[in-house]
Amino acid sequence: MPDLLWDDVSCFFDPDLMGSLPDVRVPDTSVEDWQAVLDLIKSRGWRCEYSQGDTVLPVPRAQAVLGRPADAECPNLRVWPTPDVLAIFRFHDDEVIDFDVDLRELQGQEPLDVFCGFLREIGRCVGKPVLMDPESDYGHPVLGFDVKADRVVLLAEPLVR
Repeated sequence: MPDLLWDDVSCFFDPDLMGSLPDVRVPDTSVEDWQAVLDLIKSRGWRCEYSQGDTVLPVPRAQAVLGRPADAECPNLRVWPTPDVLAIFRFHDDEVIDFDVDLRELQGQEPLDVFCGFLREIGRCVGKPVLMDPESDYGHPVLGFDVKADRVVLLAEPLVR
């Protein structure tokens, strides 16, 4: 059974209402949590691409990338849990694992199931909630992985269209 049903949550995936790039985050993390996620990506065999600016490099250890000089460019890690769904991780600091997804890629039940599975995998890996906030509305999650429920749940009332 799916964590969420498309008909119940489609408003949270409408780029016109929510912005096309919501913020997805795992709060209260550490370098070890980041490393656990990097190890998960590798162990699951998800296609990924690490880059600093325009330069593609091998994926480093979390400690190395998070320990870069403060004035260094923030690297990105692009991860494809499936060929049609992309998550872009940004290594801003060790206290929050954050990434973006493009809502235009998450239209319908099947992509929603992929997205929920991705959030579940990350949440289970670090044992912490994974929250999705609307674009430019950080701190107001609409859905997320609930550790106790072991599934993705709604955290806000769906919007009436």
